Amino acid sequence: MSGIYLFDLASMQARHLAVRQATIAGNVANANTPDYKARDVTPFAQVLARAGYEMAQTASAHVDGAGAGTRVQEARDGWDVLETASAVTLEQELLKAGTVAREHSLNTGIVKAFDRMLKLAVKG
Repeated sequence: MSGIYLFDLASMQARHLAVRQATIAGNVANANTPDYKARDVTPFAQVLARAGYEMAQTASAHVDGAGAGTRVQEARDGWDVLETASAVTLEQELLKAGTVAREHSLNTGIVKAFDRMLKLAVKG
């Protein structure tokens, strides 16, 4: 079972989404605060790029990814928070919150499916 990083990756994304949701909530809470600037976190794809996570081909029959044969590295836990030049727009913040909710649902759906697949493989 070594080399299965999906659960680690899903956990990283869940932590990223939690930080992003808290940042969005802070933006909404401060929407009427004078001179408050909206904040957001670094996109998850950029976090993965810095961490060295890439697709890896583990067998010749698998799909050939751009990073075939690369090793997965440990990622750092901190998320960079970015300042934006614009004031808070509630519509944009609600759209961001919806995106976070969709990404969380997709993340948990993939983890559940992978968990079921592993359980079936162990039973079978």
